[in-house]
Amino acid sequence: QVQLVESGGGLVQAGGSLRLSCAASGRTTSTLTMGWFRQAPAKEREFVAVTSWRGGTTYYPDSVKGRFTISRDNAENTLFLQMNSLNPEDTAVYYCAARSGSGAKTKESDYDYWGQGTQVTVSS
Repeated sequence: QVQLVESGGGLVQAGGSLRLSCAASGRTTSTLTMGWFRQAPAKEREFVAVTSWRGGTTYYPDSVKGRFTISRDNAENTLFLQMNSLNPEDTAVYYCAARSGSGAKTKESDYDYWGQGTQVTVSS
């Protein structure tokens, strides 16, 4: 089992930045693909970013491409999401997710482990 704990959420004005972190524990010695999803009120959970185990492959949807950057520090078992140029449409609960395997996946159903989420609120 893998445990994930997100942090770094909060309230920010439009145009501002936040950096989210996700600390992983448990069976983290094996290869893990890790990513971020988000869910706004009354909306489906959507893919935000993913990185392969070694960080060499990343994917982003058009909604965040060029503004968000995913990275990871495997020595510290930590995943990051740098969010710049935030707008009110980015307001959501952000979730860290992980799956066993080296392939970068973008579907929610492909992930095995989830954090509890951290709230990001962007004011206009």
